Amino acid sequence: MDLVIRDARVIDGSGGASYRADVGIRDGRIAALRRPGEPRPSGARTLDADGLALAPGFIDMHAHSDLALLRDPDHSAKAAQGVTLEVLGQDGLSYAPVDDRTLAEVRRAVTGWNGDGGDIDFDWRSVGGYLDRLDRGIAVNAAYLVPQGTVRMYALGWEDRPATRQELDRMRELVAEGLAQGAVGMSSGLTYTPGMYAPDAELAELCEVVARYGGYYCPHHRSYGAGALEAYEEMVTLAREAGCALHLAHATMNFGVNKGRAPELLTLLDEALEAGADITLDTYPYTPGCTTLVAMLPSWAGTGGPAAVLERLRHDATAERIRHDLEVTGSDGCHGVPIEWDTIEISGVSDPGLASYVGRTVAESAQQRGEEPWTTARRLLVDDGLGSTILQHVGHEENVRRIMRHRVHTGGSDGILQGDKPHPRAYGTFPHYLGHYARDLGVLPLEEMVAHLTSRPAARLRLPDRGLVKEGYRADMVLFDPATVAAGSSFEHPRALPVGIPYVLIDGRFVIEDGRRTDVLAGRSVRRTPVR
Repeated sequence: MDLVIRDARVIDGSGGASYRADVGIRDGRIAALRRPGEPRPSGARTLDADGLALAPGFIDMHAHSDLALLRDPDHSAKAAQGVTLEVLGQDGLSYAPVDDRTLAEVRRAVTGWNGDGGDIDFDWRSVGGYLDRLDRGIAVNAAYLVPQGTVRMYALGWEDRPATRQELDRMRELVAEGLAQGAVGMSSGLTYTPGMYAPDAELAELCEVVARYGGYYCPHHRSYGAGALEAYEEMVTLAREAGCALHLAHATMNFGVNKGRAPELLTLLDEALEAGADITLDTYPYTPGCTTLVAMLPSWAGTGGPAAVLERLRHDATAERIRHDLEVTGSDGCHGVPIEWDTIEISGVSDPGLASYVGRTVAESAQQRGEEPWTTARRLLVDDGLGSTILQHVGHEENVRRIMRHRVHTGGSDGILQGDKPHPRAYGTFPHYLGHYARDLGVLPLEEMVAHLTSRPAARLRLPDRGLVKEGYRADMVLFDPATVAAGSSFEHPRALPVGIPYVLIDGRFVIEDGRRTDVLAGRSVRRTPVR
C-alpha cells in the first residue's frame, strides 16, 4: 500500500452507522478496508487517525470557482473544507461554449462573480476545451454544467424574445456538443439575463437534449420570493414533460412572503417523487443570499447586454422606471418582491476606489450621504461598471433546517469568492453542516449529514466510483475531528479557514496535511459518464 490510515472512525457516506477500520490506499484508490480482528494492511506510510472520522470527500453541488480554480492553485477556500469535487457552470452563466463576442460579454456580465478574467488566458472556446484546461492540474476536481444563458447569448444575443427555429436548433447543438464533451448537465439562471428570456417551451427542448445524454437540468428558477412555489412547480413540470432529471439549485424559500413555508415546498417535491419524478436539490446552511447588485434590476433593463444596462441607468427617465419596478412593483430580478435596501449589503466592488461601500447596506450608505437609497445604488452600479456583489439578508432559519433534512437534499456552497467581504458560505459551508447543524443542533445525525454531502451528490452526478469509502473507489477522502470541526468563516471574517479538518486527500494524495495546504494539484475534470 502507498498509505495506510489506521484506527479511523469510518463514516462511509452511505448514511449507515460508522465503524472502526484501517484503510489502505494504492494507486489513488481504496485498496483495503479492514475492521478490527481482520488482517491489518501495511504500507509505505502509516497515518494514525485515532479520534478522527474518515469520510468521502465532500461534493460541492453549486460552486462558482470557474476561474478561481485557474487563478488560484492554492484554492484553500474549498480544499480546506474537505471539498474534493465542485460542480461549475452554474446559474446559466459561464465561459464555455463561447465565441469571441460571447466570451467578452459573459466576462463582463459575471465580473461580480469571478472577476473580469483579465488575469486568465482564455485559450478555450468549447466545453471540452475548458475541461482540458482543468486537466492541466487544479486544486480539487471539477465537473461542469452547460450554461443555458451563455448558450442563448451565443445563439441570439441579449434579445428578450422567443428564439427562432434556426436559433433554437443552434442552441440544441451547443448543448449536445457540451454534453458529448463531458458536461454533466445544463444549468439556467432564470432571474438572470439573458437566460431568463427563454420561455418554458424553449427550455423544454434543451432539456430533451440533456435527457438524451443522461445529464440533469439544474435551474436557478424564476423566483425564490413572490410566487416561489409556482416557480418550483414550473420546473418540476418542465423537467417531467421533457423526461429530464432535475436538480434544484440553492433550493431556498426566501423573503417575508415565504417565512415558514418550507413544508409546502417539500410536499410539492414529495408528491412529484412519489409520482416517479427524478429530483434532487442543494442548499447552503445560511440565511442570506449572495449575488450581484445588477441582478436585482428588472429583466427589461438587461435587454441588449451590460452596455445597454449602463446606458439606461445613466438616462434619468429610464432609471426612474427601474426604480419604480424595484421599489414599488417588485422586479423579476428581485424575485417579484419590492426591494428592501436595508437588506442589501455590499460585499464587494470591482473598483477599489469604491471600497467604502463594502460591509454596509445600501440604506446605510444612503443615509450617510443624505440621499435616497436608489440614488446610492444607481451611482454604485454605474461607477463600478455593474461589478458590485451583494449579500441579501432575506432568508429564514426554520426553512433552512426543514429543507436540509429532506431525503433528496445535497450540499452546495453557492460560494462567490470575489469581493472584500464575501459570503462566509464560500469558505465554511461543509464544516458548518458538520459542526453547527449535525453536532451542535442535531438537525441530522452525523452519518446522515455526511451522506448528504457525499454519496447523494455522487449519485446525481452518476459517478460510479466516488461518494463512498469503499474498496475500489477513488481515494478522495477527508479526515476530520467530529468534536471540533467548525467553519472558521463568519460574516465578520469571511475568509477564515475551517478548524478540525487536518487531512484531505484527492487521488490518494494529500492536498491538506496537518491542517496546511500542500503544493499538490491532484484535481482534474470529472466528465459525464456515458449512457449505457
